[in-house]
Amino acid sequence: MEKFYNDTLHKLEIAIDELEIEADCSIQRIEAVIDVILKCLSELKEYVLNRGFKNINEEIHFFKHQKPAIVSKLIYYNAIYKIEAKKPCGAKPIKKYLNDELKKLKRYFDNNLEFYKYYRTNNVSSG
Repeated sequence: MEKFYNDTLHKLEIAIDELEIEADCSIQRIEAVIDVILKCLSELKEYVLNRGFKNINEEIHFFKHQKPAIVSKLIYYNAIYKIEAKKPCGAKPIKKYLNDELKKLKRYFDNNLEFYKYYRTNNVSSG
């Protein structure tokens, strides 16, 4: 599992880096990155469904560390996509819009603080 995951993550990061080389932040580029991440998650899911886990510790490690490393990229690029798709024209409206988006993100993180504390510790149960 570890080798397959590391190889898959490495390929994903190279693909994202190649797409990120473009200077603009076009919606089409972001869509391409999201598509690459979704394909990666699909490959990972297929591998896990076909192979399973050798023990509970491998499963916990996968769902707590490995899969979130990839899903976090999807969340990040989806957020960028939504922000870029709704961005208004003009300097002042853009500044207000981006500040409002930052407030939404802060509120989200504040509302999910318990989950982040759990995730950042090495707990294996929610207990």
